[in-house]
Amino acid sequence: MDLDAYVAARRASWERTAVLVKSSRLTGAEADELLDLYQRISTDLSVLRSESPDPGLIRYLSGLLTQARVLTSGRRSMSWRAPVHFLTEAFPAALYRLRWWWVSVAVLNVLFAVAVGWWASTHPDVYAQSMTSEQIKAYVETDFANYYSEFPHHEFAALVWVNNAWVSAQAIAYGILGLPVLYVLATNVVNLGVAGALMITHGRGALFFGLILPHGLLELTAVFVAGATGLRLFWSWIEPGAKTRLQSLAAEGRRAIGMALGLAVVLFVSGLIEGFVTPSGLPTWARITIGIIAESLLIAYVWVVGGRAYRAGETGDLDASYLPDELPVAA
Repeated sequence: MDLDAYVAARRASWERTAVLVKSSRLTGAEADELLDLYQRISTDLSVLRSESPDPGLIRYLSGLLTQARVLTSGRRSMSWRAPVHFLTEAFPAALYRLRWWWVSVAVLNVLFAVAVGWWASTHPDVYAQSMTSEQIKAYVETDFANYYSEFPHHEFAALVWVNNAWVSAQAIAYGILGLPVLYVLATNVVNLGVAGALMITHGRGALFFGLILPHGLLELTAVFVAGATGLRLFWSWIEPGAKTRLQSLAAEGRRAIGMALGLAVVLFVSGLIEGFVTPSGLPTWARITIGIIAESLLIAYVWVVGGRAYRAGETGDLDASYLPDELPVAA
């Protein structure tokens, strides 16, 4: 093949492509022209690679194709629309979609915590196995309360936020295997039940609930939602429905990632309450009221905002424009 003649015959289209790919905005006609040129250059590149593999020319045409591909695939600009959409539609809709999962997880875990607390209160030897009488006395009288005021408010808020976000992330990530999610939830609930029993049996029940409820309502709800998300992720490949197991797992995994991000925001609010409200000098009733208000706002957020978004077709998954096309699968 005469390479010089071939280049001379194609040069005009290559140069026109180079001009178009540098444009910040294309008209409809220019976009159509670029698609046509893209196909032509693809053919030219294929011919040159097989007939006259000139490295410099091939590198030049490959670069043109890459730029054209990026431009014709569409540019997505960052804006406030994405986070606003996530917080007002995608995340609340995902919460609403899984409402019966996490409500069930919450109910079962609360019942389990009560059972653990009752068992621990009727078997005092459970404390003696890991704590001396002096340690129990110190925990009940000072250590439990001092935990919330040991660090400066902002440091403590950041500490509990990171810790709770990590627990929630574990509950979601372990969902691929299923059983580890139950372990994370059980560990959290057992610790809560045993601590509650220890405080209540020593006459410090009012102090226990006065320090736990302000932040604990929102915090535990977030943990239960994380656990439910992990279990739903596990169920997605056990019972994929009309999709393949991989498609079902991928879709639920994308929603789980969004759920983890949203729960980080919920736990941030919980961390602020635990860092600044729980150890504050406010009356117990006022601190608990703040916790109830925060929990009520979350429930309203799910059922009102999330319910409306879910009924409008939002599921918490990525926008369809970001997803590959899928072939229908027989159920």
